[in-house]
Amino acid sequence: MAGVSSFRNTLFRAAPGALAGLLASFTALAVAELVAALLRPAAGPVTVVGGAVIDRTPAPVKDFAIRTFGENDKTVLQIGILALLALFAVGLGTLSLRHRRTGAAGVLLFGIAGAAAALSRPDSAGIGDALPSVAGALAGAGVLYLLAGRASAPAPTDDEGDGSGWSRRRFLTAAAVTAGTAASAGALGRFLAGRRGEGAVASRNALVLPPPASPARAVPAGAQVKVPGTSPFTTPNRDFYRVDTALVVPRVDAGTWRLRIHGKGVTRPRTYTLDQLLARPLIERDITLTCVSNEVGGPYIGNGRWLGVPLAELLREAGVRPPSKGGKADQLVARSVDGMTLGSPVEDLLDGRDAILAVGMNGEPLPFDHGFPVRMLVPGLYGYVSACKWIEDIELTTFDAYDPYWVKRKWARRAPVKTQARIDTPKPFGRPAAGPVMVAGVAWAQHRGITRVEVRIDDGPWQDADLAAQDSVDTWRQWSYRWDPTPGGHTVTVRATDGTGAVQTEDRTRTIPDGASGRHSVFVTIP
Repeated sequence: MAGVSSFRNTLFRAAPGALAGLLASFTALAVAELVAALLRPAAGPVTVVGGAVIDRTPAPVKDFAIRTFGENDKTVLQIGILALLALFAVGLGTLSLRHRRTGAAGVLLFGIAGAAAALSRPDSAGIGDALPSVAGALAGAGVLYLLAGRASAPAPTDDEGDGSGWSRRRFLTAAAVTAGTAASAGALGRFLAGRRGEGAVASRNALVLPPPASPARAVPAGAQVKVPGTSPFTTPNRDFYRVDTALVVPRVDAGTWRLRIHGKGVTRPRTYTLDQLLARPLIERDITLTCVSNEVGGPYIGNGRWLGVPLAELLREAGVRPPSKGGKADQLVARSVDGMTLGSPVEDLLDGRDAILAVGMNGEPLPFDHGFPVRMLVPGLYGYVSACKWIEDIELTTFDAYDPYWVKRKWARRAPVKTQARIDTPKPFGRPAAGPVMVAGVAWAQHRGITRVEVRIDDGPWQDADLAAQDSVDTWRQWSYRWDPTPGGHTVTVRATDGTGAVQTEDRTRTIPDGASGRHSVFVTIP
């Protein structure tokens, strides 16, 4: 019992220090976010530290995060950062009961780390990006020094002293005032940050997309198989996958947005406004996008109807020629407003495929999550080498001269989409009702098209599935297969053949370095 009592007393004495540390970290974050809202919201400490963590995370770990948490990976990262910060705050607060200056210095070190992270970001605007972290750290250090002093001050005879040496009433009063002030600063910061994005929201709401000079043809009536559980042929915007490194989605004002085209082999550099792009003849195309982090049978693929400017026309007007015709550049590097860089082969962009700078998605301006006001699309290439969102700069260079973001992290320089097929229904470990079972799904090989899909039950022979109508070689193709199963457990496997005659390989590979390969299968039980 004596040991338990001693442990309780230790916890009770440490409690004010832990609370002081948590309030100091809360104050630091609130003040930092307020200063960031006044200067540049993207320079907030959680955002820059999170971005720095993403930049330095090994590719296999990133791949695991996307596979495990999906589009919630960034939320999980932010929660993890805050949880670690809270643990360190408790430790510094407890330390500050005996060593006030050391505890406060620890808070300042966190501020220095945040400032360094801000300055290391590819979209850093300079020394000003360090100010939010520095200001927050100074406020947090001051609060910790003050509260630690209150917590360790001797209790006066008329106060509620508990014999442990600290004045409960004075400490709790100071803590309450601190919490209220920090909460107000944080709320004001969020309000101001929201106000800064209002111009972008207003510009999107006011944008009226012009009709395309070259409209997409109507989707064939038979492109959608009539099997419950199959993906819709056109993916709604709200359901379209999102995989990127942006902890905070950029909100770009269409009125101030500019696109610069320059670099090696560019004889006529250009800078465009959004209005100038919209005044050009636009094309509308159905294009399926695929993320290189998509596992075999994974969800990171979607098909949309896109409106935009043909990229090849802009490049030719700038004097760009493909390497096969004497062009000096073999790589186009696209840069987004948040500093992301993606590299695409110039030869592919000028080979006649519908590479576009998209302004519209499924009949509306691009959503902010998907790159408003302009993003790049290249049919047949994985997104990490082609689908730059929030694009603001196009530089022509060579693969030997520059490695974009993902290539620096051991992903392949060139990444054409691999031929794949997915079973949408029945689901893995499903228990379909006895009787005929409809197996259905999608297959894709953008820019080559799908000519055949086959299904195998257990170790039996491959059987042809029924193909839905093909929209274009740049979209996925749906398929279905009527199966008369026997009772028991069965493994259903699918494979596709693309327009070149190549059959989807059975060799299983990881997503790194240039996309997963292998055949999708599901196990089901028939009662």
